Amino acid sequence: MSEQLDVSQFEKNLVIRKMQRTDFDEILEIQRKSFPGMDPWELSHLNSHLDIFPEGQIVAELDGKVIASCSSLIINFDEYDDRATWSDLTNDGYITNHNPNGYNLYGIEVMVDPAYRRMKIGQRLYDARKDLAREHNLKSIIIGGRIPNYHKHIDEMTPREYVDAVSRHKVYDPVLTFQIKNGFTLMRVNPNYLPDDVASAKYATLMEWNNVDYLPRTKRHYKTSYPVRICAVQYMMRKISSFEEFAHQCEYFVDVASDASSDFVVFPEIFTTQLMSFMNEKSPSLAVRRLTEYTEQYLELFTNLAIRYNVNIIGGSHFVKEEDDEIYNIAYLFRRDGTIEKQYKVHITPNERKWWGISSGDKVRVFDTDCGKIAIQICYDIEFPEMARIATDKGANIIFTPFCTDDRQGYLRVRYCAQARAIENQIYTVIAGTVGNLPQTENMDIQYAQSGIFAPSDFEFARDGIVGETSPNLEMVLIGDVDLEILRRKRQDGTVAHLKDRRHDVYSLHYTKED
Repeated sequence: MSEQLDVSQFEKNLVIRKMQRTDFDEILEIQRKSFPGMDPWELSHLNSHLDIFPEGQIVAELDGKVIASCSSLIINFDEYDDRATWSDLTNDGYITNHNPNGYNLYGIEVMVDPAYRRMKIGQRLYDARKDLAREHNLKSIIIGGRIPNYHKHIDEMTPREYVDAVSRHKVYDPVLTFQIKNGFTLMRVNPNYLPDDVASAKYATLMEWNNVDYLPRTKRHYKTSYPVRICAVQYMMRKISSFEEFAHQCEYFVDVASDASSDFVVFPEIFTTQLMSFMNEKSPSLAVRRLTEYTEQYLELFTNLAIRYNVNIIGGSHFVKEEDDEIYNIAYLFRRDGTIEKQYKVHITPNERKWWGISSGDKVRVFDTDCGKIAIQICYDIEFPEMARIATDKGANIIFTPFCTDDRQGYLRVRYCAQARAIENQIYTVIAGTVGNLPQTENMDIQYAQSGIFAPSDFEFARDGIVGETSPNLEMVLIGDVDLEILRRKRQDGTVAHLKDRRHDVYSLHYTKED
């Protein structure tokens, strides 16, 4: 009996999977091969895609080699102009206009390595997109398709006549013919869609595939706003005698925020240093290390408050000693579902280094909440515009800034920069500070604050870009509403469009840390 043939040597392993950053070099090479003469992606585009909508970025891998990819985002297509270009619909390819609550999956690009065509790889990627639309309960998939063979018929046909001829199978077009076979129907023909697409004479077919499994979200048909209520606590630093007294004061403010149906309550930076007032420790460096011993009680307190009062809490910030024996200034997000996130202060002030020996963090994080994506940037961090830009590019709609300043000049640096960040990034910013004094506590003896909620400066937002502000140096709360739906719309068609109008061809921002 002859030996059985080992078929494993003939096997191939074709996988359709989510894109990873390690795929970028292969993707860029495929693009250069697939679209010669057209501007390729930059690494900043691909990084932005994965930061904002990783599920929408898909690759085909054959025996460990990436041979094709497709990219997409979610939008409400009805909110765009009928003649919107590729750049309009993708924010110059950075997809910062991605709307998780949108109705349509918009396909940015599909490309297959020329060496692997006619293997139905494109079909598999289109099927993966359809699965994605079903998973997200999206109404349809919309694509702007090139018509790369049109240049061969440009002297004898208008773009519309060419598209009709392809639709009737009288003329073959590698892109349009493929899309029709995949169930896409023609919506219209758009001029000037891709300025560098010479083969298509800059024209594109706007095509749509309807998801028959779509379940209408009728509630949102009547939803004209997406309000988020914020309570900023201007916290009075006064001498206390125990952690229980501190906890009682914190619970009072959380109760106030909850009674006002707030979605977020924000405490100031290092307001837990109030605990130093009963430690009787004269050395600031030793006092801060003793303060870190209360970390577990602090975390337990605010986790319980967030759940009990059904409100997301930005727990100010607290000094924490970690395994490397370094002390960090950390702001915690306590979600009302009981989960916790943390943001390290990245920029440490000379004062923090001198008195307490605080170490710096190195990541800009953005957190998912039941009210959209938010970021936390502690005091000094808001004074560095790169921080807010990175957070915005990662999808943040609100930046919370707990702060602690001892004089008016320091406070104004925080305030003016928070207002600037709101304008530059078309985002909401919130600052919450400490007031009062702790005469017995070295380096925390005086405070100055005026807390506020700020918006972009445009007609649809609050006058002067100020949603609300407290009186200076009084213990009080500020409660205000911000509308994320207005924010999203105005990023598309505001008087100015800072995010869309950035000159990526002139400058770029490179974030060196991966989350």
